[in-house]
Amino acid sequence: MDTICALATAPGGALGIIRISGPQTLEILSHVFSKDLTHALPNTIHYGHIADKPSSISHHPSDIIDEVLVSVFRAPHSYTGEDSAEISCHGSRYILNKVLELLIQHGCRMANPGEYTQRAFLNGKIDLSQAEAVADLIASSNKATHQIAMSQLRGHFSSELSRLREKLLKLTSLLELELDFSDHEDLEFADRSELLSIAKDINTRVKHLAHSFETGQALKQGIPVAIVGKTNVGKSTLLNRLLHEDRAIVSDIHGTTRDTIEDTIDLNGVTFRFIDTAGIRQTTDTIEQIGIERTYAAIEKARIVIWMIEEQANREEIEELMQLTKGKEAIVVCNKADKINFDAFIPPIVPLLCISAKTGYNIDKLESKLFEAAKIPELTDNDIIVTSARQYDALVHAEDNLSRVLEGLETNLSGDLIAEDLRLVLSDLAEITGDKGIIQSQEVLNNLFQHFCVGK
Repeated sequence: MDTICALATAPGGALGIIRISGPQTLEILSHVFSKDLTHALPNTIHYGHIADKPSSISHHPSDIIDEVLVSVFRAPHSYTGEDSAEISCHGSRYILNKVLELLIQHGCRMANPGEYTQRAFLNGKIDLSQAEAVADLIASSNKATHQIAMSQLRGHFSSELSRLREKLLKLTSLLELELDFSDHEDLEFADRSELLSIAKDINTRVKHLAHSFETGQALKQGIPVAIVGKTNVGKSTLLNRLLHEDRAIVSDIHGTTRDTIEDTIDLNGVTFRFIDTAGIRQTTDTIEQIGIERTYAAIEKARIVIWMIEEQANREEIEELMQLTKGKEAIVVCNKADKINFDAFIPPIVPLLCISAKTGYNIDKLESKLFEAAKIPELTDNDIIVTSARQYDALVHAEDNLSRVLEGLETNLSGDLIAEDLRLVLSDLAEITGDKGIIQSQEVLNNLFQHFCVGK
């Protein structure tokens, strides 16, 4: 029942917004604002002054802190579902701190990280999956992650889970109804083959949602691309060309890059995280050897590998590439096309793209190949991509429990045992949205919301 306040914008800008939420919002505001807002209409904006003392509402110039606009929202039609307000003032650190100080003096307390969104969840304005989407929306760095977050915030994921739960409830109720009338052998409430078909449909959809997590993580964190090859083939030059800046040191000296260098770019609304690696060669330099070990580690973690060669490349090198990149998308590029006659040595084993990292020749084709290799599905506003490890974990548990349901239906297992597994699936899906039927521990909620910024 506390009334909370916090800065909702980064300090130092032209304007700053302070959020207040809780039952005493308008009463507290009326102590520091030049107008009485206790009877203010909802969804209205009021111009006035924030003053240092209640008596200074007479507009004495020396006591006025700032001229502000106050937006008023009445429960339940606000972000948190409570009476709330937003004070729009100038972005001076002094002004913002002074306004917060006054609000605290008159009964507010500073909000905890994520407390506004937590109150929105507790007051039924959003569910847990939508709350996580708020954090994802704030952190979105490209078109794809923004699109995924907006889809989840609009409730598309919640609606899909609701449809799945309705089907599960139907299965559970039919099985339990059979149990209630098990002594009447002539009564049959559900054909087992029909139940099996419904359960298979649910399982297929849950699997699809769980498998989307890999794509979600790639889009959220950036698709890792390792640039590898021998020393001095132009890996650092290519990184600088792709990033459009001199990020890595370029030199004719072999072994210049001794550690991995990472940076990101956006291609067609998707973030790619490039990793420039130490050149692979035999060396006695201890530090360079460590760098080469990290190169192999980068290949392991990468989703896409750009393997750079030049005219010295041979069949053995290409075979080594195929071994190292097994199970990954590999793009073989022959660099320095501005200097060599590549027609004489194109290896017949894998497709080859000839480029010049120095001049930019065919870099646009390389970017197109990177996007194709990422295999990102074309997203629409209604697509559901799971990005939260918590949600993924619940879906995996649901998938495991559904596998037992399917096995039970196929082997004519007792209905009460199948119904118990169905209840576990329902519980798993309910954990994702934090439904009222599932008791959320305070520890779980605190862990979820503590990663939010204070103003959210």
